[in-house]
Amino acid sequence: MDKNTVLVFVANGMGSAPQELQDLLTNKFLGLLLDSNVLPAKILFYTDGVKLACQGSPVLESLIKIQEHRVELILCSTCLDYFGLTDQVAVGIVGGMTDIIEVMQKAEKVISL
Repeated sequence: MDKNTVLVFVANGMGSAPQELQDLLTNKFLGLLLDSNVLPAKILFYTDGVKLACQGSPVLESLIKIQEHRVELILCSTCLDYFGLTDQVAVGIVGGMTDIIEVMQKAEKVISL
Protein backbone atom coordinates (compact mmCIF):
# COMPACT_ATOMS: atom_id res chain seq x y z
CA MET A 1 0.00 0.00 0.00
CA ASP A 2 1.20 3.50 -0.83
CA LYS A 3 0.21 5.43 2.29
CA ASN A 4 1.21 8.74 0.74
CA THR A 5 -1.04 8.66 -2.33
CA VAL A 6 -4.70 9.58 -2.65
CA LEU A 7 -6.83 9.01 -5.74
CA VAL A 8 -9.75 11.29 -6.58
CA PHE A 9 -12.73 10.42 -8.77
CA VAL A 10 -14.68 13.48 -9.88
CA ALA A 11 -16.56 11.83 -12.75
CA ASN A 12 -18.83 8.82 -13.09
CA GLY A 13 -16.07 6.94 -14.92
CA MET A 14 -12.75 7.70 -16.56
CA GLY A 15 -12.25 10.03 -19.49
CA SER A 16 -14.79 11.93 -21.55
CA ALA A 17 -15.92 9.10 -23.78
CA PRO A 18 -19.32 7.41 -24.06
CA GLN A 19 -20.46 6.09 -20.65
CA GLU A 20 -19.91 2.46 -21.65
CA LEU A 21 -16.24 3.14 -22.41
CA GLN A 22 -15.82 5.17 -19.21
CA ASP A 23 -17.20 2.21 -17.24
CA LEU A 24 -14.91 -0.22 -19.06
CA LEU A 25 -11.84 1.94 -18.42
CA THR A 26 -12.70 2.44 -14.75
CA ASN A 27 -13.21 -1.28 -14.18
CA LYS A 28 -9.95 -2.07 -15.98
CA PHE A 29 -8.06 0.57 -14.00
CA LEU A 30 -9.40 -0.60 -10.61
CA GLY A 31 -8.74 -4.26 -11.47
CA LEU A 32 -5.16 -3.57 -12.50
CA LEU A 33 -4.68 -1.39 -9.43
CA LEU A 34 -5.75 -4.30 -7.23
CA ASP A 35 -3.43 -6.67 -9.08
CA SER A 36 -0.49 -4.31 -8.64
CA ASN A 37 -0.62 -4.60 -4.83
CA VAL A 38 0.36 -0.91 -4.63
CA LEU A 39 -2.89 0.59 -3.45
CA PRO A 40 -3.46 4.18 -2.42
CA ALA A 41 -4.19 5.02 1.20
CA LYS A 42 -7.53 6.58 0.31
CA ILE A 43 -9.83 7.19 -2.63
CA LEU A 44 -12.00 10.30 -2.62
CA PHE A 45 -15.25 10.68 -4.56
CA TYR A 46 -16.99 13.98 -5.22
CA THR A 47 -19.24 15.58 -7.85
CA ASP A 48 -20.34 12.83 -10.29
CA GLY A 49 -17.66 10.55 -8.84
CA VAL A 50 -19.91 9.65 -5.90
CA LYS A 51 -22.08 7.67 -8.31
CA LEU A 52 -19.30 5.09 -8.64
CA ALA A 53 -19.78 4.00 -5.02
CA CYS A 54 -23.58 3.77 -5.11
CA GLN A 55 -25.97 0.92 -5.80
CA GLY A 56 -26.02 -0.07 -9.45
CA SER A 57 -22.49 1.14 -10.19
CA PRO A 58 -20.69 -1.05 -12.74
CA VAL A 59 -17.46 -0.76 -10.69
CA LEU A 60 -18.97 -1.57 -7.30
CA GLU A 61 -17.42 -5.04 -7.07
CA SER A 62 -13.93 -3.64 -7.69
CA LEU A 63 -14.43 -0.89 -5.09
CA ILE A 64 -15.60 -3.43 -2.52
CA LYS A 65 -12.45 -5.49 -3.12
CA ILE A 66 -10.28 -2.39 -2.79
CA GLN A 67 -11.99 -1.45 0.47
CA GLU A 68 -11.37 -4.99 1.75
CA HIS A 69 -7.65 -4.22 1.32
CA ARG A 70 -8.05 -1.43 3.89
CA VAL A 71 -8.20 1.43 1.41
CA GLU A 72 -10.48 4.10 2.83
CA LEU A 73 -13.15 5.30 0.40
CA ILE A 74 -14.64 8.71 1.26
CA LEU A 75 -17.72 10.12 -0.48
CA CYS A 76 -18.79 13.77 -0.43
CA SER A 77 -22.02 14.17 1.57
CA THR A 78 -22.99 17.37 -0.25
CA CYS A 79 -22.69 15.64 -3.62
CA LEU A 80 -24.70 12.63 -2.45
CA ASP A 81 -27.42 14.96 -1.15
CA TYR A 82 -27.43 16.94 -4.40
CA PHE A 83 -27.96 13.80 -6.51
CA GLY A 84 -30.39 12.24 -4.02
CA LEU A 85 -28.06 9.27 -3.51
CA THR A 86 -27.45 9.37 0.24
CA ASP A 87 -29.53 6.24 0.84
CA GLN A 88 -27.90 4.40 -2.09
CA VAL A 89 -24.28 4.37 -0.88
CA ALA A 90 -23.02 0.81 -1.27
CA VAL A 91 -19.36 1.15 -0.32
CA GLY A 92 -17.19 3.62 1.54
CA ILE A 93 -17.99 6.21 4.15
CA VAL A 94 -19.77 9.52 3.80
CA GLY A 95 -17.69 12.53 4.75
CA GLY A 96 -17.79 16.27 4.39
CA MET A 97 -15.67 18.59 2.32
CA THR A 98 -13.60 19.21 5.46
CA ASP A 99 -12.67 15.51 5.50
CA ILE A 100 -11.73 15.62 1.82
CA ILE A 101 -9.56 18.72 2.31
CA GLU A 102 -7.81 17.16 5.30
CA VAL A 103 -6.99 13.99 3.35
CA MET A 104 -5.61 16.02 0.44
CA GLN A 105 -3.51 18.23 2.71
CA LYS A 106 -1.91 15.22 4.41
CA ALA A 107 -1.18 13.32 1.17
CA GLU A 108 2.15 13.59 -0.55
CA LYS A 109 0.51 12.87 -3.89
CA VAL A 110 -3.08 13.43 -5.05
CA ILE A 111 -4.06 11.94 -8.41
CA SER A 112 -7.31 13.08 -10.00
CA LEU A 113 -8.92 10.63 -12.39
